[in-house]
Amino acid sequence: MRRKWQGTTLFALIMAGTAATIGGRLATTSTPVLGAAQAPQSSIGTTTGSTPASTPAPSSTASPATTSPATAGTPSTSSTTVTGQTEQTPYGPVQVEVTFTGTKITAIKVLQVPDRSGRDAEIASYAVPQLKQEVLASQSAQVDSVSGATYTSGGYLQSVQSAIDAHG
Repeated sequence: MRRKWQGTTLFALIMAGTAATIGGRLATTSTPVLGAAQAPQSSIGTTTGSTPASTPAPSSTASPATTSPATAGTPSTSSTTVTGQTEQTPYGPVQVEVTFTGTKITAIKVLQVPDRSGRDAEIASYAVPQLKQEVLASQSAQVDSVSGATYTSGGYLQSVQSAIDAHG
């Protein structure tokens, strides 16, 4: 028996891929493509509209490491990695590790996402890359949640925010 949402999910994924392909072609083409729709600025869905509850301070694993060798006349830039707080969602824990170079967020590594069922893993597989892209672009956890992944998005963004707060 086929469920309705499976077709809808597949359609949404195909449309997102098509929009990304068209957007990439538009960005690399010097002449405009006639009849092609421009890719949306953000592929993220609706906002959650809630503010995260106050939680204990995250554990900070500040491990400075140089990202490039120091050369004469060039100041060395060091990276600091901060582990965000584990956020509990109805589908399982979410936790990230954020790398900062100076005050800039340069990398986000997922330590935990809901994966109790195949559907949890499926949701995380499409939501996490979108969230990572949006956080890196905005340099903030104040981004829209991914439609269809509200709990995972909320946990991810709260964990990122706790790492940002710990970094200072």
